[in-house]
Amino acid sequence: MKNVLFTTSGCISCNKELQNALYNNEFLPNLFKMISGFLILAVIVAVLSYFSLKKYRKNRRTVMQKYVPNPVPLSITATILGIGIGGFIDGIFMHQILQWHGMFTNKLPADTVIGKSVNMFWDGIFHLLTLTAVIIGIVSLTRLMRMHNVNSSPKLVWGGFFAGWGLFNFVEGLLHHHILEFHNVRELSQHQDLWNYGFLLSGPLFMAIGFYIIFHRDYYPKRVEQ
Repeated sequence: MKNVLFTTSGCISCNKELQNALYNNEFLPNLFKMISGFLILAVIVAVLSYFSLKKYRKNRRTVMQKYVPNPVPLSITATILGIGIGGFIDGIFMHQILQWHGMFTNKLPADTVIGKSVNMFWDGIFHLLTLTAVIIGIVSLTRLMRMHNVNSSPKLVWGGFFAGWGLFNFVEGLLHHHILEFHNVRELSQHQDLWNYGFLLSGPLFMAIGFYIIFHRDYYPKRVEQ
């Protein structure tokens, strides 16, 4: 009985059928497509960081203040953490707890042991990428602890978190749900498009909340007279 269960399980190293289903000619393209989504997020964060820092330095020269802590580093770091945590929220709740979808359930339904195992593997790759984003955010946060003139307001942390979460939802929803059609938010729903567009629209909503918190000026220190 144990041997039967072992050979029919989703163990990648011991199930030849699973290996053939996973490591086929679609493996590398799928891997590249998943990584490309996070690369797009990285480029967006880099561009936002550049223009935010440029605008801050311009305003710093035009406003006569003795000491104005820089809000850009912490808000960008929090945005990176928000991307990673937003991915974990998606993966933990929608992929695992609710099991509304797997990473490739629109192409390979998770209604067999092989289908479930292949989707579980790609869910793991997805979580590995979100973990990478969180680690990068933590490394960036530790660097900020050694920097001077950095605004450490909690509002920047929360604003960046919502901005990053919204950025993840928008890019992931647009790329995986609509362009590549990897999966739907709720595979078994009769209104798949409503769920997909609802998830997509949550991105701009969360970003708007995050930007409002970040650019709300109450966290800036009072002007210090010369």
